[in-house]
Amino acid sequence: MQNTLHIAVIGAGLAGSECAYQLAKSGFKVSLIEMRPLRSSPAHQGEKPAELVCSNSFRSRDVGNAVGLLKEEMSSLDSLIMRAAYKARVPAGGALAVDRDAFSDFIAARLQSFSNIDRVSEIVVGLDLTDEQLQLRFESGQSLSCDRAVIATGPLTDDALASWIKENTQSDYLYFYDSIAPIVDRDSIDMNKAFRASRYDKDQGDGDYINCAMNEEQYNHFITEIENAEKIEVKDFDQAQFFEGCLPIEEMIRRGRETLRYGPLKPVGITNPHKPEERAHAVVQLRQDNLHATLFNMVGFQTRMKWGEQKRIFRMIPGLENAEFVRMGAMHRNTYICSPVVLQGLLQLKENPRVHFAGQITGCEGYVESAAIGLMVGLGLSYEARTQKPMPLPGNTTALGALLHHILHADPKDYQPMNVNFGLFEELEVRTKKVDKKLKVVQRAAFDLRRWIYDNDLV
Repeated sequence: MQNTLHIAVIGAGLAGSECAYQLAKSGFKVSLIEMRPLRSSPAHQGEKPAELVCSNSFRSRDVGNAVGLLKEEMSSLDSLIMRAAYKARVPAGGALAVDRDAFSDFIAARLQSFSNIDRVSEIVVGLDLTDEQLQLRFESGQSLSCDRAVIATGPLTDDALASWIKENTQSDYLYFYDSIAPIVDRDSIDMNKAFRASRYDKDQGDGDYINCAMNEEQYNHFITEIENAEKIEVKDFDQAQFFEGCLPIEEMIRRGRETLRYGPLKPVGITNPHKPEERAHAVVQLRQDNLHATLFNMVGFQTRMKWGEQKRIFRMIPGLENAEFVRMGAMHRNTYICSPVVLQGLLQLKENPRVHFAGQITGCEGYVESAAIGLMVGLGLSYEARTQKPMPLPGNTTALGALLHHILHADPKDYQPMNVNFGLFEELEVRTKKVDKKLKVVQRAAFDLRRWIYDNDLV
């Protein structure tokens, strides 16, 4: 199948890569525009598409969890991101975690296999909106004409394009700060103190996580050092706004010294085989980060401490005294538009429907959610080209529909980035016992999504 439309996808992250894949399958001419390697962001390290800059986890695989259900829905629509994630999967208990390099390499190879995808290394500084076509202006002085554009530049949109978006949405950016966790070389972990285990021994074998147990004295000293550590100052804004699902550890501690013990350092369900008679006061977990199990990331250890302070303090953790950090924790600005005010339909500008947005810049949060929105924009454009009418969106009885409904219809007065969750779903029509409610929601979602797929000839 071949389409005559030329679509520019700006940004080769999760959403942009997924969107480009869906469009290329439908025969569109696609220009996938990425500013790397000409310019990088504060969080990126390389130039591969769909680079995972924070965690390597796509979170729960359980369809009884909203994000697990979203994965299943995406997989039923041939999601490139989901296919890559399962191809590059590493042990992580009930979560779907991946080898970062294998994940990005798979996506790069798949995108390169399409002759109708042109990878363009340019920095987009703006779009000229004419009656006939869109004209993308590049920092190099060159330009590119296209019929539609999908802006999928994510939470680290370059300043020039961010300014253009702000001007053309007539809306101030909302913002928050996001942090990434450190990664440790496996061979530098002292396994005479650390140990393999999964919470409540859910997994067979030795356990998918490396654990470092702390007693009460060690924990309190650790917390005090973090409180007193030098931190990266928030300079761009008067007030930092952090996403609740990815708080820096120092922000959690600011809310109470015991907060970490009820969050990423909770000790429940874990027994230290080195000291089975002692109950740990807190447990630091490290999750496998690559297929060869040579790198492990510190779960929940997003931070804005300076790098020297991170090394000093994290080496206080039992088992990490000689830890070699292949990546330190970092903090970056995360920006997004107020989508309920400026977007409509298939996430397109109300002022110019030929410009679409996808991914985290729309106000969704998380790898899976970002890719899901890229998938839906790609599917929608393909449907529109095939039928000459807008694609009906799935109902908010499904994970995809609930996420889209939040982006398009949430209260703009308090619009914040959101992970998919069952609170976004439409309520069940029939009163159901609490113990049965989640199962009923999942069953309804599966039925309604399948009906939506068949009704719209999407498979």
